Amino acid sequence: MKRLWKTIILTTGLLLGSSIVISDQIQPLLDVGEKRQKAEKTSQSKVDQMDDDTSLIVNEFKTVSKQIEGLRVYNAQMTQQIDRQEERLKEIDKTMKEAQVMQRQIPPFTRRMLSGIETSIELDMPFHLSERKERIAFAKAALDNPTVSPAEGLRQVLETFEVEGEYGRKLDAYKDSIMIDGELREGNILRVGRLAMVFQTADETQTHGWDNKTRSWKELDGSYRNPTRKGIRIANRLATVDLLELPLQNAGEAK
Repeated sequence: MKRLWKTIILTTGLLLGSSIVISDQIQPLLDVGEKRQKAEKTSQSKVDQMDDDTSLIVNEFKTVSKQIEGLRVYNAQMTQQIDRQEERLKEIDKTMKEAQVMQRQIPPFTRRMLSGIETSIELDMPFHLSERKERIAFAKAALDNPTVSPAEGLRQVLETFEVEGEYGRKLDAYKDSIMIDGELREGNILRVGRLAMVFQTADETQTHGWDNKTRSWKELDGSYRNPTRKGIRIANRLATVDLLELPLQNAGEAK
């Protein structure tokens, strides 16, 4: 019995010893496997991190590419705008040079124009003379005033020219006095544009027509009395418009 127990104990010891020996031999292998496992995890983490970094770089690259493309389109638009602005600047520069030339020419042109208007008034029928001469004097004062711009001076002269042009298209009647046989007589003047200018005394007993050739008033016969009176009423809007028989030539030819 004791031998049997010794045999069992010995066998158990041998088995335990063999297990210890095998365990000692396997442990290094297990350690290597664990290290490899850790290394693989580390490597996988690095790979995952690299994938994340790569995705981030790719996304950034796409974003930057879109920005670059947008900048290219913007630069192309800006280039076109700059080209147009340069062309516009050239046009403005040309216009300014032309304007400077015109500005130098405006004052003498304006004075010649005003002088022509003044001459035409002197040669024209003598209606509203004080008003017309006052307008000429006002325009002259503007041209002589250094604080008045050439453009403003030209505007005033053109306004004078326009008023003179309007006189030729209007039927006009107003009170005035003229010398008849050395006596100042009061009455009404009827003017039909620049075609005819007739004076009739206040008592309607005398009618005179202006003769622009002789620059004088000529007495008209009685046939012009009623047409003149009617014309004065029409001009004053006291009668409807109607045909008038007035001397359109010089008064000396009237019969």
